[in-house]
Amino acid sequence: VQLQASGGGLVQPGGSRRLSCAASGSIFSSNVMGWYRQAPEKQRELVATITNGEDTNYAESVKGRFTISRDNAKNTVYLQMNSLKPEDTAVYYCKVRNIVVGSIGYDYWGQGTLVTVSS
Repeated sequence: VQLQASGGGLVQPGGSRRLSCAASGSIFSSNVMGWYRQAPEKQRELVATITNGEDTNYAESVKGRFTISRDNAKNTVYLQMNSLKPEDTAVYYCKVRNIVVGSIGYDYWGQGTLVTVSS
C-alpha cells in the first residue's frame, strides 16, 4: 500500500487549506483512513479519522474547524482545514489501517506534507 499526500503550504491565520491523500495497492474493504500531525519538537498526534462506513473522529483541538472526508471509489481521503491557527503548523501525515479484526490491522503511512500557518 502506498499513500501520496498533497496540499500543504503556507497559509495565513484564519485561512483555509485542503489536504488530499491518495492510497494505492491492496486496501481492505474494512479500513480506517486518517490524518495525523507532528509539530516541531512534539509527538505525532491524531487529527481526524474516518472509517469506510464514514464514521468520523476528531481531536478536540480541531473540532468545528477541520472536516475529514473520503472518496471510496478513489481511495482518497481529504482534510478540509478552516480557521487555521499558528498552532496548526505541522507536518501532516495520512494513514490507512487495513482492518483484520476489531480495530486491529496493518498501518500504512504517507510521506507527510508541511502546513505552515503564518502571516
